Amino acid sequence: MRTEIWVVFQRQMRVLLRNPVWVFFGLTQPIIYLVLFGPLLKNVTGGGLGGDDAWRVFVPGLLLQLTIFGAGFAGFGIIQELREGVIERQRVTPASRASLILGRTLSNMVVTAVQALLLVVVALPFGLRASWSGVASTLVLVCLLGLGISAASYAMGLILKDEDAFAPFVQGVSLPLLLLSGVLLPMSLAPAWLRHTSQANPLSYIVDASRALFRGDFGDQHVWVGTLVAVALTGLLALWGTRVFQRQSA
Repeated sequence: MRTEIWVVFQRQMRVLLRNPVWVFFGLTQPIIYLVLFGPLLKNVTGGGLGGDDAWRVFVPGLLLQLTIFGAGFAGFGIIQELREGVIERQRVTPASRASLILGRTLSNMVVTAVQALLLVVVALPFGLRASWSGVASTLVLVCLLGLGISAASYAMGLILKDEDAFAPFVQGVSLPLLLLSGVLLPMSLAPAWLRHTSQANPLSYIVDASRALFRGDFGDQHVWVGTLVAVALTGLLALWGTRVFQRQSA
């Protein structure tokens, strides 16, 4: 199965490298937030904001935003492959159905890693000062999350089979999840009702973990809680995505 996953992964990477501009295109929105919104936070107090500390709060949130939108829209690719008959041809091969989706999600994970690293580099001239071991750990965390989200995105692409239905679905799900996770501003600044609502959002725990990692505070309970949530969420989404792929291929 590892060989099958590797073959699918290589194919997806070749497709991506034919048009690498999409890797940089996915960075557009986070960089706009970084350049035009981030500097406003330096004069905000509370929630760990203010001065150069603001970047250690803001950039981890942008990494999660990048991951969720980037991996969330991965299903567009599989809709196109369905239309072109690529999926149908792959289904008649001896490759397992799990390898067909896992190879794709691994390629998305590589893209997420490259984009996240570039975003951190761009943030340095603006004043980002963070624990580099914490930054590396955060990159692992967001790549893991990206794997699960892309698997779910592929599953929804197979279910909906239409870009006009897929785009508003992803937008409608991802936007409230992002806002309730505190990616732009810590939820500690929110009113009580909104803060309590955000506790039902698993992404909020991952955002808190990423911010603690950027501070280098590996002993913070948010790190361990967020990591466990990320592992569990990724496992569930990957399992569901694989099951959908198997059912759609039956």
